[in-house]
Amino acid sequence: ICAIAHVTAKTMPHEDAECRKGSAPNIHDPATRELSVVVPSYNEENRLPLMMDEALDYLEKRQKQNPSFTYEVIVVNDGSKDQTAKVAKEYCKKYGSDKVRVISLEKNRGKGGAVRTGVFSSRGKKILMADADGATKFADIEKVEEGLKNLQPWPKGMAISCGSRAHLEKDSIAKRSYFRTLLMYGFHFLVWFLCVKEIRDTQCGFKLLTREAALQTFSNLHIERWAFDVELLYIAQRLKIPIAEVAVNWTEIEGSKLVPFWSWLQMGRDLLFIRLRYMTGAWKLEAKKCN
Repeated sequence: ICAIAHVTAKTMPHEDAECRKGSAPNIHDPATRELSVVVPSYNEENRLPLMMDEALDYLEKRQKQNPSFTYEVIVVNDGSKDQTAKVAKEYCKKYGSDKVRVISLEKNRGKGGAVRTGVFSSRGKKILMADADGATKFADIEKVEEGLKNLQPWPKGMAISCGSRAHLEKDSIAKRSYFRTLLMYGFHFLVWFLCVKEIRDTQCGFKLLTREAALQTFSNLHIERWAFDVELLYIAQRLKIPIAEVAVNWTEIEGSKLVPFWSWLQMGRDLLFIRLRYMTGAWKLEAKKCN
């Protein structure tokens, strides 16, 4: 298994070309916004509007209360086959392209690949990952911001604050089938045993990173599908980046792209390969520098 993991390992992916062209925003450059919100979107024409309305309403009110607060929302259209890009571009027209940007990928790369693309093109001092379904109440950004603040002083400016649904586990178990509950416990055990021991909920899509933490973790990221969150936190632990886990409000939203059995099977395989590929040296961590 170790040999297979080593031989099949992908080399370090290069940063997306669009992030290196001309004057395009780049994670290596100094921040020019207080906050960047990265929204990975695949076939989200129906769910995206609710999330964007809630997020932009909050961000606009916050900016009116504090004019020094600047933000951008980056919607990454991950090779969608529906009208996701068109829906997202309507928000560009409404709020201006300086506040809302849309990056469209020709081919579907997976949630991790989409988030990585958005992060590399971000301009914020802090970068928030937020799912397009709006399952997490957007105002809970204040909770993850507080979690980040409580980690100060940040070593080399690096810190991560993760939204968590762990406090809702009992309720979710009551609503799930026995088979899905078994898969969930199996996945949590593998995450704990192979990769990340200190975070109970690695998969919540609501995570806030300092710019330096985002640069160091996403530059070393290999997994582009559902298990990318685990590799992200595994890298953070290896780099000794402090991580907070903060309870957030979360609601189950219909339309999930996660296919229960096969997605969990793929994630289980990815967890094993994350551990083995770093252990065998097929994947190595490299320190990156901002300009």
